[in-house]
Amino acid sequence: MVKIMFVCHGNICRSPMAEFIFKDIINKNGDGDEFFVKSSATSCEELGNAVYPPAKRELGKHGISCEGKFAVRLKKEDYEKYDTFICMDQKNVRNTLLIFGSDTDGKVRMLLDRDVSDPWYSGDFETTYTDILTGCTNLYKKLKPLK
Repeated sequence: MVKIMFVCHGNICRSPMAEFIFKDIINKNGDGDEFFVKSSATSCEELGNAVYPPAKRELGKHGISCEGKFAVRLKKEDYEKYDTFICMDQKNVRNTLLIFGSDTDGKVRMLLDRDVSDPWYSGDFETTYTDILTGCTNLYKKLKPLK
């Protein structure tokens, strides 16, 4: 089983969008049992809050539900529990490494080769969805043979 943690700043927009988009991809491909997928925040600001309503609406436009998801924070002990940590931007990478202290196994990486725009600031959830879908689709293609 491949264990993936998607990471962003608050765990109410980008990382939960990535979590549920990736789950949708694997379920549609019949691989839901081959992956364990979660998301978390590098900050404490939104802990316990539900997915931001505009992010939830954007997922809903594509038939994806994120019901029951509440923001949680990444913990140092998560490093041993997951195979890879997929960050939405360079600041998330930096903060993830601060939480872990190091990345000796090379588990921390970006979803794209650039930052995924933060819709909390841009308000553009559609572009964020498209970027995350592209990144998750490519990630699935890379990881599928590892099962």
